[in-house]
Amino acid sequence: MRITWFGQAAFKLEGGGASVITDPYTPEELGYAPIVETADVVLTSSADDTAHCRSDLIPGDPVRVNALDIADGAGVAAVGPLMVRAVAAEEWEHHPSGVPDRCAMYRFALDGLEVAHMGDVGNPLTEEQIAFFEGVDVLLALAGGPPTIALPDLMHVIHRTRPKLVVPMHFRTLRCRMTGMQWIESFLRHWRDDRVDFAFDATAEVTRADLAGPPRVRVLDHLR
Repeated sequence: MRITWFGQAAFKLEGGGASVITDPYTPEELGYAPIVETADVVLTSSADDTAHCRSDLIPGDPVRVNALDIADGAGVAAVGPLMVRAVAAEEWEHHPSGVPDRCAMYRFALDGLEVAHMGDVGNPLTEEQIAFFEGVDVLLALAGGPPTIALPDLMHVIHRTRPKLVVPMHFRTLRCRMTGMQWIESFLRHWRDDRVDFAFDATAEVTRADLAGPPRVRVLDHLR
């Protein structure tokens, strides 16, 4: 599977003849480059957060789905070539906007790997929400602290569910115009140095062989 990080919570994942883009953003709002790539499916964690919901900006004619609609429905749905599961969550209760909105966390299988995206959740997870991440191979994890989940609460989820690979997202970078998030070093302090890999690129290849052993972190650069 091939993973590309555009910035914030936006990724493109490709494998097994399918591709998906997650949580595309508004470029002029965040400071990251416009997403010009296409995909079969575009998933968002909400319909009204412009840092996570701009499926309309993805070119071409992908299947565009708000995962919160799945969470509020049966909890699972066929989306193009994917079977997507989702669970509802909420933003940080002290969100800078003043009113925390609902969002979704979602997961799907791609190229034989289970991938989970944490959306924009801002609070400690419930037991039901933690259980949602059991069996995940690749976790796209909110690694910048508030206004998303606090790092000790994130690490509790990781220790409980033990994803094989953690790919950080939603942390402070020199490009991002949003302030208040923590730099990636704050998240990496929770990990042994020999469990952390740096891709030194916006794209990385992940194979089943890469997922042997204890959980690891792979840090990507955002696409420039």
